[in-house]
This record gives sequence, C-alpha cells and structure tokens, in this order.
Amino acid sequence: MNMNEALQQSLYDKLSREQDKYRDWLKGQPPEEILHHSYEYTVREDILMSMEELTLSEAETRALLLSPSPMAILYDKFSDLETGYMDTIRDSIEDTAKDEAKKLRELPVYPYPADHARENGELDAYRASFRANVSCKDAIEAAIRDNYRDNRLDTAAVGQVAEQFGQERMLYVLAATVRHFDYDGRISRDNKRWANTIPVYENKDGMDSDRSVQFVVCSHPGLTDLFLTQARHEQRLRQPLTADEIKTEAARLLGKLQEPVQPNSPGGTHFMAEVSRDFMERAGTKDTAALQKLLPFSTLALTTLKDRRGVFALIGKDEDRSQNLRRPSVRSKLQQASAEQKQPAAKKKDLEL
Repeated sequence: MNMNEALQQSLYDKLSREQDKYRDWLKGQPPEEILHHSYEYTVREDILMSMEELTLSEAETRALLLSPSPMAILYDKFSDLETGYMDTIRDSIEDTAKDEAKKLRELPVYPYPADHARENGELDAYRASFRANVSCKDAIEAAIRDNYRDNRLDTAAVGQVAEQFGQERMLYVLAATVRHFDYDGRISRDNKRWANTIPVYENKDGMDSDRSVQFVVCSHPGLTDLFLTQARHEQRLRQPLTADEIKTEAARLLGKLQEPVQPNSPGGTHFMAEVSRDFMERAGTKDTAALQKLLPFSTLALTTLKDRRGVFALIGKDEDRSQNLRRPSVRSKLQQASAEQKQPAAKKKDLEL
C-alpha cells in the first residue's frame, strides 16, 4: 500500500468513526428529531459509500484528514449544492410521470368480464384496464364540467380526456355509458346505434350486479351525448380518406355545380360549390388531387374566397356542366390499392365510428 492509499484508508476510517458517533447520537433522540435528521443521515451514508471507490490526491486527502469533522464539512458542502440535487429529483419525478402517463394512454382496453379473465389467466390485464376505465369515466365527467359554459361544450373537452387515456378507451367508456342509458331520449339515435356496435359485455359480480356500471359517465345525458358526438368526429378526422369517400365528395360537388342556372360566384363569373368541411379536415394533398381528377372541368380550381369560410370548387361559366364524373385511370386505381394495402390493418378491438 503506497502513501496515498494509506492516507485514503485513514480518511475513510475517520469518516466512518464520525458517522458511527453521529448514528449513536441520533438513536438517542426522540422520534421527531430522528425524522428531522433522516435526510442528513442518508446523505452522510452515501458520502461514506462514495469514499470506498473515490480516489483523491494526496494533498486533498491530507487536507480532509486535518479537519476535526471531515464528514460534517462534506455534508455542509453537499447541502450548499442541494439545488442541483433537487433539480435531479424534480427531473426524475417529471420523467417518471411522463412514462406512467404514456403507459396509461397506451394501455389496451380489456373488454371481457372478470370470469373470462380468471379462466384465461388474464386478471392483471383485466384489473389494470378496469381501473383505467373508472379513472377515464371520472376524467370525462371533469372535462364536461370544466368545459361547459354559456350553453356550449368546448371541443377542448375531448382532447383533454384523449390525451390521458387514448381514443380507444375514451370511446369504450362512452359506448358502455350510452348502452346503459339506452332508454334515455336525450341521447341521439345515431350515437345509440354506434354504441350497439361496440362489444361491452356484462360483468356480473357475486351479488349479480354489473360491475361495468362503475365506469358509466354520470354527467347530464345531453352533455354526454354532445361529448360523444365530438369524440366520434375527432376520431373520424384521424382516419384516412378512402377512394369511395373521395368519389362520393366528387359526385356531391358535381351535383352542386350543376344546380345553379346562373353563375353563383360573388362576381358572377364562375359556378361554385363549397367542398365539404369534413372532407377538407381529413384530406391531404393527394386526396384533393384525386378529387380534382374526378371532376370533368378544365377550369376547375379549389380556392378560398374573401370574407367566406371554407374551400370552394370554382369552374368557368362556359364549362359544359352536363358531363359525368371522370373514371379513375387504371394507374390511379393501382396506386390507391397499393396505398390502402400499406395502411396498418385495424386491430380487432378498434372501435367502429
């Protein structure tokens, strides 16, 4: 053992004796005082552990050995740097919270009852999903309560819940709610029809009660219906347009452009029709290009108009408006088929809109 190794061992022994003395003193204190010093004790233990592997220079080691209480001054120095330590704690909390939020958002919906889960060894998945359903129900009620004012439900309510639980779970809880209140006339027929397409199984407990009622939303049924309508709309906007939907919009526009007897643009120079807002919200560049290819007009333009909301299809007043839709080329059909094949297959549990 060289000189510095011997000095380091001496320093470690001195720190250890100082910590033993501190521990003995602490054990004789009342419980409140022990709790008050618990953080300091833990940090001092960490300092001692670090010294087992840390190599200091001979000058540094001698300097600490000369101190009557090297452990105390090391702890005091650490306390001066505590801001950095607390920043690490805060960062750790934030990172952990983000990870847990992501896990909750991506947690799969388990739609089957407890008996099925028990028989198939899936109770952990069932319980985790059930707890998330109940929490999602609470979040929906809070979102409705926080975002309803002036007889209007702010669209931010849906995003507030979807961000926490994901679209699939939010819609599953809403489907269970609508099915529970199927008799209530304040819920639209469209939403009732949709809810009946979602598999929500009875989940009987030992008292023959359905456990699923624990995640039935208890807000005003009319507001729940409005929330669901907005949620389904938001989900629909996430779905890519199909070739049939593009063709349907093209046919609708053609009919609208053929209706007027005289040009109906603001300046009376063009025939025009507004492109469906739902279409524009979902459409990408390729979708609008496909739409234009189907309409049989050489002067066709999709544009906005001053002082009017929306996007409009405009054609010159001399266009032959009696034409039919163009047929997609073979190449376009092949490209569309290829694009649809590349889209990920829907999961069995994906919710129908």
